[in-house]
Amino acid sequence: MDTAERTPANAPGPGTGAATAAGGARRTRGGARATASMADVARLAGVSSQTVSRVSNGYAGVTEETRRQVLAAMKELGYRPNSAARALKRGEFRTIGVITFTLSTTGNVRTLEAIATSAAREGYAVTLLPVAVPTQDEVRGAFSRLEELAVDAVIVIMEVHLLDAATVTLPPHVQVVVVDSDAGDHYTVVDTDQAGGTRTAVQHLLGLGHRTVWHLGGPEDSFAAQRRTDAWRAALTEAGRVPPPLVRGDWSADSGYRAGLELAARDECTAVFAANDQMALGLLRALHERGRRVPEDVSVIGFDDIPEASSFLPPLTTVHQDFAEVGRLCVQAVLSKMRQGGPERGTTLVPTRLVPRASTAPPPDPARRSNS
Repeated sequence: MDTAERTPANAPGPGTGAATAAGGARRTRGGARATASMADVARLAGVSSQTVSRVSNGYAGVTEETRRQVLAAMKELGYRPNSAARALKRGEFRTIGVITFTLSTTGNVRTLEAIATSAAREGYAVTLLPVAVPTQDEVRGAFSRLEELAVDAVIVIMEVHLLDAATVTLPPHVQVVVVDSDAGDHYTVVDTDQAGGTRTAVQHLLGLGHRTVWHLGGPEDSFAAQRRTDAWRAALTEAGRVPPPLVRGDWSADSGYRAGLELAARDECTAVFAANDQMALGLLRALHERGRRVPEDVSVIGFDDIPEASSFLPPLTTVHQDFAEVGRLCVQAVLSKMRQGGPERGTTLVPTRLVPRASTAPPPDPARRSNS
């Protein structure tokens, strides 16, 4: 216990005459109950006001016993820290705003969850502001609303292609970190290594002996989908293979099913890389309904490694994204910008890894296929 935690030895403690000592501050002249102050809590808990401040702000350096003692005193007195006053004193609100354009995709939801978890570990709350239409006016309006809600900085989850367009810019006076974006060197960006994960998936399938790899891509306006499509083409070209025609979905399992019906009709299709696990799920259903066995006839690989991927039938080989690390780095970057004016603009990529499961295998024997 540090020396700042304790007041003199004759200070009253919880459950003794401390209530009487604090009672004077808790009653007005008419006997009505008044709002307790930090000093009242300190007297009742038998600690210093500095220790009460540490506990109420979630700072380290306080023993667990003292923390419980202070919290008990707060509860007994009905003390509520004045967040507005603390914000004015510190010059910060300990709140991070998050702007996102959709919560319908697995990646965005898990990134948001990771940001909230990482922010909480740092003693910050998160204020979420969904934006229905990704336009300059909507972006500007979102930042205005977040400023009214008193946030210290903003994280933008911007999957769609916007920041490379002249029509959309982020306010220069606000500390901003962007997730999953094509912002390049104009902003501080944190993203999954989309290209690296895709190359690993394609190389895995080629290494099993497949002549080429078909691709079930995501929507055209998605930055992540475009990165994965570009990397798929590049990986096949580098291996001396001709990329087959692109089949596109919209991230949903339904779109994967519809695309899967088309792919199932192509006998030459023996391996498919789906841009996310949800579309891979729909693809598996379509292949099953058309009598194409996985992985005996067609190998399927996804991207994301959602918790349910290991329960698909068969369990899905996929590319794992470390959403927790993306969230941690976003919070770390935005706090660094707030406190130190950094980091520099540019993109930080979080590595991916392949998770092999039962949905991928060598291609079928050509002789058996010709006789079937």
